This record gives sequence, structure tokens and C-alpha cells, in this order.
Amino acid sequence: MAWFTETGLPTTKDEDWRFTSLRQLEATEFSMRGRTRGFTLPDIATGNGGPLLVFVDGVFDEALSRTGNLVYGAAVGAFGECLEIVERHLGRIVDFKETPFAALNTALFRDGAAVIVPSDAVIDEPIYICNVISGGAMSFPRALIVLGERAEAKVVESFVGVDHEPSFCNAVTEMCLGADSVLEHVKLQLGSEDAFHITNTQTIQERASVSKSTTVTMGGKLVRNDTNARLDGQGSESTMNGLYVSRGQQHIDNHTRLEHTAPHCPSHELYKGVLTDKSSAVFNGKIIVRQAAQKTDSKQSNKNLLLSDDAVVNTKPQLEIFADDVRCTHGATIGRIDDDALFYLRSRGIPLTEARNLLIYAFASDVIERIRLPEVRERLEALLFERFATG
Repeated sequence: MAWFTETGLPTTKDEDWRFTSLRQLEATEFSMRGRTRGFTLPDIATGNGGPLLVFVDGVFDEALSRTGNLVYGAAVGAFGECLEIVERHLGRIVDFKETPFAALNTALFRDGAAVIVPSDAVIDEPIYICNVISGGAMSFPRALIVLGERAEAKVVESFVGVDHEPSFCNAVTEMCLGADSVLEHVKLQLGSEDAFHITNTQTIQERASVSKSTTVTMGGKLVRNDTNARLDGQGSESTMNGLYVSRGQQHIDNHTRLEHTAPHCPSHELYKGVLTDKSSAVFNGKIIVRQAAQKTDSKQSNKNLLLSDDAVVNTKPQLEIFADDVRCTHGATIGRIDDDALFYLRSRGIPLTEARNLLIYAFASDVIERIRLPEVRERLEALLFERFATG
């Protein structure tokens, strides 16, 4: 807290925040008090069964959760249930001095979700972590995911708003992958469009580990997602995908960093945005290849679809390469709906609105279809169709 107080919140004078102003956040008052009223959680945030951890305004709610013993000795629960392993990793993957918001979360979080999968354990069913944020509340969700050697798991982390009032969610997720482990991580931001939402996600990968992360952002008045991965072990692989859909005056800022420190590590990154009305978005993707990371193969792409004259996107893909035997590509596109494709659909008898929505969905589904969890993928498809139908 002392470091945060001394540093203060970032401003548009900071390069990483030049397109994202926090003035509205600073001018809004929030409370740390928890919610007591009833609410209903969407199926996409809770799954059909299996492990579920629910946190309401940052506090674990045992009554709404589904916990129990998993096969192979894996542990899923609040921090207090896995204290020994939590203490070993917590705060060592995300450095609180990296960003003021990481420091603020470290100072004020009250509880967190722990997913601990020991070596050689394979968890087939998805593990759900649902963070509920109520109107007027200020919450600091925290999650720690640790996979031992040759372990496999799938985690769906969601943020759900239950009121149409301003709220502030400042979340930190730390993930550590042991050698030869495999993790699929899906992060869903489905909060109120009056909410302020800041996330910091950091993954560290050891030898031959495989990480696949997908971030989907549909809610929030002001959203900032910092998603980072560091490939520390030879042969590790990272895939980082994202979809952001904005309307009204929403502002969604995605900053990603893929850091290669070891040789023979491929990485793939695809972020897509659909913007309408007076909404705005930022994509800043950085790939760093250290001198020791020879034979790196990295691809980065950002594509944006603007549906109105007032929508704005600022995109900045970056490469920093210190090795001399690599293959790295990056690119960005900004465009509108293809008139020829729209004409083709209408010539086949499809009404204008439906044809337009089909083309928008086809653009966005490129990211959704890469999620390997059928129940999550199907529910996201339904949400997107509903969103595009209502504008």
C-alpha cells in the first residue's frame, strides 16, 4: 500500500496508458462492504457440474460453491484450504511493483481461488471460478493456478456484474505451469456496462509446457486487461487469444506481453474486436525475444471490425527481438463489413439485419471456435448472437 500511495494511478502521460484515462474511475466512490441481496448466476459462469468456486465482492461464498475431493489429490478451494502451496507461489509470479493496480490488489485482497494440480494428474472436467461484483462495490479478486509436471487442467474464470451501477473490480491471476503440463484458461468479462474492470494475468511456463488462454470481454464501462506470459523452459508453447465486443461508450484496453527467454518456443496470438456506437478500444501487443531464445517461432495478429463512424480503435503490435535465429510476424487490420459479402447474402433472400449479424458473428467466431470447451463455446455463441441482434 505504501508503494501504491507513492506511485499513484497511471495517467495518459504514461506510454502504456496514453489512450486510457482513469479520471472517471478516480471521481467515483465505492464501498468495500459485501453484498447481501439475492442474485442469479448465468450458466456460462457456473458450468453444468464439477468444481465451482464463487466469490462475492472478493469473499468466498461456500454455499454457492461446489467443492470436494478431486482425483489424483488435486485441490480446488479458497486460499485457506491450500495455504502451504499458496504461500509458496502467491505474489511471486505477478510482481506488485509491476503496475499500481497489482500493488493495490496485493494490499487489499481478502481471499482468493486456488487450483492446485499435482504432477501426473489430469483433470478432465472444467474448473469454474466465478467472481460476482455488485453495484457500488470495490472488490479485489485473486486467483492462483499451479500445475505440477505432466499435469493437465481446464479453468474458466468469469466476472459477473449483478447490478446496473458503477463498481470497481481489480483482479490478479497468477499461473505457474510445470514441465510438460497443459492448461487451458478462459477468462470471461460479463460485468455491467457501468463497471470499471482491471485485470492482471501472468503465466510462467517451464520446459515443454503448453498454455492456451482466451479472454472474452463484453461488459464494462472501462476495461483494462493486462495479459502476460513468460516462456522460461525450452520447448514451451503459448497461445493467447482474445475477443472484445463494445457498444455505447464502452472503452476496452487490452495489453499483452509474450516474453520468450528459452529456445525452441512457439507462440501464437490472435485478438479480434467488434466496435459500434461511440465505443473505443486499445490493443497493445508486445512480443519480446531474449538473446537466449533462439529458434523462436511467434505470430501475432490483431483484427478490428468497426460498425459505426464514431467507433475508434488504437492498435499497436510490437516486436522486440534480441536473438538472431527467429521467425516472428505481426500485423493489425481495421475495417468495416464487406459490402460484397453483404450483397451476396441479401441476394440469397436473407434480410439485411440478419445478413449483417451473420457476417459480424463469422468475424468474431474465429476466436470463440478456438476454445476447446464445448459448453463454454456454445454459450458464448448464444451470447454473441443475442448481443449482435440487440446492437
